[in-house]
Amino acid sequence: MRKVLKVLGLLLLAASVVFAVIAWRNWDLIQRVFLGGVKVYETVPPQIPANIPRPAVLVFSKTNAFRHEEAIPAAAKMFDTLARQNGWGLYQTENGAAFSPEILSRFDTVVFSNVTGDVFTPEQRAAFKAYLENGGGYVGIHGAGDNSHKAWDWYVKSVIGTNFIGHPMDPQFQSAAVNIETHEHPSTASLPDRFAHVDEWYSFDKSPRGIPGLTVLATIDESSYKPGSFMGTELAMGKDHPVAWWRCVGQGRVFYAAAGHTAQTYDDPKYRQFLTGAVQWAMKRAGNGCGSDAGNATGSAQAAE
Repeated sequence: MRKVLKVLGLLLLAASVVFAVIAWRNWDLIQRVFLGGVKVYETVPPQIPANIPRPAVLVFSKTNAFRHEEAIPAAAKMFDTLARQNGWGLYQTENGAAFSPEILSRFDTVVFSNVTGDVFTPEQRAAFKAYLENGGGYVGIHGAGDNSHKAWDWYVKSVIGTNFIGHPMDPQFQSAAVNIETHEHPSTASLPDRFAHVDEWYSFDKSPRGIPGLTVLATIDESSYKPGSFMGTELAMGKDHPVAWWRCVGQGRVFYAAAGHTAQTYDDPKYRQFLTGAVQWAMKRAGNGCGSDAGNATGSAQAAE
């Protein structure tokens, strides 16, 4: 009996050592995903070149929660290309201190490229909110709309408009049929009515369609893939499963796209056309207006906060 207990004790010790080593090697991931994220905040802004031309795009990809290791650099490379092709000024950073009134005033739109977690100080949050409400633009990609932002109520409600509840895991990446609801927005103008796309498909607690001033641009057909469940939560949203939409926040233009987990997505010509149109719209170079510029185009409405 003693020998058996000794063997069991040694096995338990060995298992504990293995577990400790695995936890140590993956501690950053464990913190980011299971322990509420890391708390890293910058207070010294980046040195941004003085000669960035307008219109200018600020691509922000800071992550204090889960980090999309492949998607973020793929998106950065894509935005370099799109900026050259379209004549945009461009600056890319993970420094939250770039969100000051002075720096934001130099950019026509900001892109949250898989930004996750609580990434801003209170002052930086206030600067972004004021920038958007006073006419700045916002394009959010994939993780920018996940549940790691729930501590910032204004962002979840007034910018994204709905709550992420999960994504499929069996399998995680699936081909789904995307249905374009309108071609009147610059992001969808050149896209086919229906096409297949492989991604990690987000589900939300409700469709944002009913929000005043919000327009759904694309949905996915749930019969074309398996939503399944995520940590016990059923992911099926039914016939109305939006994956892209726009809205106004004050005078600012807000655009969100739920697709964008895989690096391959950023090489997809359709997705590049989609984001090109989104950025052009957010920076007020095309499409429906918000607030004081609403009369310059059709189909706009100002979102209630």
